[in-house]
Amino acid sequence: MLVHETGLGQRLIGLGIEVHRALGPGLLESVYEECLCHELKTSKIEFARQVPLAVSYKGIKLDCGYRMDIVVASEVLVEVKSVDRLLPIHDAQVVTYLKLSGLKAGLLMNFNSVLLKDGLRRLVLWSTIFLVLRDFVVSLKLRARNSDVGDLRMGER
Repeated sequence: MLVHETGLGQRLIGLGIEVHRALGPGLLESVYEECLCHELKTSKIEFARQVPLAVSYKGIKLDCGYRMDIVVASEVLVEVKSVDRLLPIHDAQVVTYLKLSGLKAGLLMNFNSVLLKDGLRRLVLWSTIFLVLRDFVVSLKLRARNSDVGDLRMGER
């Protein structure tokens, strides 16, 4: 079942917002991670913290020191940041963790934003393709050029 079908993603975002409202921006990532884990425990949501992530190389599993911040309900990776702004490398980190772990959904939360919603990215992995879903709006535009199909637009809002 997909995360959006269970409402888990929305619950995680809500808990992140609760932590951010209480603490505001400017603290270390570890503080936000600790508080978010406290909220998960209080909400009785299953999670694992600092989950080791092995790299498979030529059939051998190698422990290269990667750690996923939080894995919730064995479904969603939550990567906690406290940086000036999210960069493409942060997206790449989450996508890499999703690929290596076999998870399909990730939340990238930058708590060093005035509003958490401005520092939030949802990432979904399908095969080797990922989508960055920002501000709860999905907008995919497909244009068929030089064909009989014409314009095809999906999910415009």
